[in-house]
Amino acid sequence: MTTTMRRWQLTAAGRENLKLAEVPVPQPGPGEILIKVFAASLNYRDKLLIDDGFGLPDPLTEPVVPASDFSGIVAGVGDGVTRFAVGDSVISTFIPDWIDGDGPGTAREPNGRTLGGTVQGVLAEYVVLHEDWAVRGPATLTHSEASTLPCAGLTAWTALVERGQLRAGQTVLILGTGGVSLFGLQIGLMHGAEIIVVSGDDKKLARASERGAHHGINRKKENWVAAVHRLTRDHGADHILETVGGAHLGKSLEAAAVAGRISLIGILEGLDVSGSFGAFARKRLIVEGLQVGHRRGLEDLVRAYDVSGVKPIIEASYTLAELNAALDHLDRGPFGKVVVELA
Repeated sequence: MTTTMRRWQLTAAGRENLKLAEVPVPQPGPGEILIKVFAASLNYRDKLLIDDGFGLPDPLTEPVVPASDFSGIVAGVGDGVTRFAVGDSVISTFIPDWIDGDGPGTAREPNGRTLGGTVQGVLAEYVVLHEDWAVRGPATLTHSEASTLPCAGLTAWTALVERGQLRAGQTVLILGTGGVSLFGLQIGLMHGAEIIVVSGDDKKLARASERGAHHGINRKKENWVAAVHRLTRDHGADHILETVGGAHLGKSLEAAAVAGRISLIGILEGLDVSGSFGAFARKRLIVEGLQVGHRRGLEDLVRAYDVSGVKPIIEASYTLAELNAALDHLDRGPFGKVVVELA
């Protein structure tokens, strides 16, 4: 095996501070595994971190490797490793310390440990992780497809299944056609839900329809809340993946069914959310913030994709050297996921 590798590293916020460097291949210590990375998928959070320093300390004391989601093969193991062996296919977990249950953190110090943020990320040819921070990869997916599960896939799974207890016949409202949204579409269909997709692009709505969405609403052509009321005969949406954030929450409160659930996921319109208390109270809604999900949930998601035979939706793939082009694509709003392939 080679002794050096390429990795992307950030020395301060801003694309001008993002460099492709050649560094020594790391070695696994006790309880750790060395993984040869085959593919890494990008999330909007990665663009915010690279361009704006979102979630990073200022100044940085060492270069940060961005991105959290990868699929690869175990190339070496440290002393005491029991969960994996050389040759196993693995994917990463977004929050390394969250195995199951309520997760780490306190009221004063909520959890902030995430890959590609406060913990070194995965845009590298080799990565070392503690064995508890990985999950066995899906048998039915390519490395590129598998790399999309750890953040976007698990977020939708946590919202609809782990927390939402989605049932057949319920209505799931999907806002947009990015990674989390299209995972929500697929997971909703797996569970027999009726899917409504809202977008400002008729072509993307047509593509969502081809992938099983029952209804599409162009938010630029009509009041999408009124359209949801019409399509559901005033019942409203039982589950809403709120990927916009900010004051947009107010519209989701209007669109939700009585006793419905709104999962707060996106921050496109800001970190401070707002909406009518009247709708919130009279409908007896559950509005819940999500931080992706735990390792056990990711293991459940892997099994769901293996059993169903469904394939995650990838719009484009780039090489490691083409990271900036991949980030530009992410900024344009892809239909599904953008992946960086390393092998």
